[in-house]
Amino acid sequence: MDYMELMDFAKKLDRGLFLDAETRDLAVLDEPLPIGFGQTISQPSLVWEMTLLLSPDKNSKVLEVGTGSGYQTALLAQFSKEVYTIERIPELSKKARNRLESMGYSNIYYRIGDGSLGWPEHAPYDRVMVTAAAEDVPKELMEQLAAGGTMIIPVGPPSVQELQLITKDAGGEASRRTIEKVRFVELIGKYGWSSHPWKG
Repeated sequence: MDYMELMDFAKKLDRGLFLDAETRDLAVLDEPLPIGFGQTISQPSLVWEMTLLLSPDKNSKVLEVGTGSGYQTALLAQFSKEVYTIERIPELSKKARNRLESMGYSNIYYRIGDGSLGWPEHAPYDRVMVTAAAEDVPKELMEQLAAGGTMIIPVGPPSVQELQLITKDAGGEASRRTIEKVRFVELIGKYGWSSHPWKG
């Protein structure tokens, strides 16, 4: 997947399909929008950037933590072999699944639960996309990332986080690189701020 390939698809993908009626008219704006239950759909430019950084291909098995509206899921599914997506809020998961299945995607697998624990039954994953912020990288996700794999995750306190690109080499050794400052909703669960208040 390269930039032009992603942008060609992204321009055809109507963000309004992933929003409720009351915010659909705002779909063209490059800003985050509410999707209910205290969650948001990120601005398109950030979703595209994170997808490019993750760089899935047609052989990739991808784990997505935070299905949300399903917008990011659609981009991942378009360029990957399989996407395993986890959402803690049943209503959001159901809405996203209905949208994505109506669009014809059959390579997406859905789970409701604590995404920070991953989905060990299908590990390892070539790519891991985390769309909520944690105080640190969940060790379960690191363990489920394949050798040679890549993870994108926002890490830090509630006010602002670092978007981190984590890569594993062929021997399984991991390295981190900070891309930029971001602000995401909380990764609720074992690694969320509620369970582990930020001590920073």
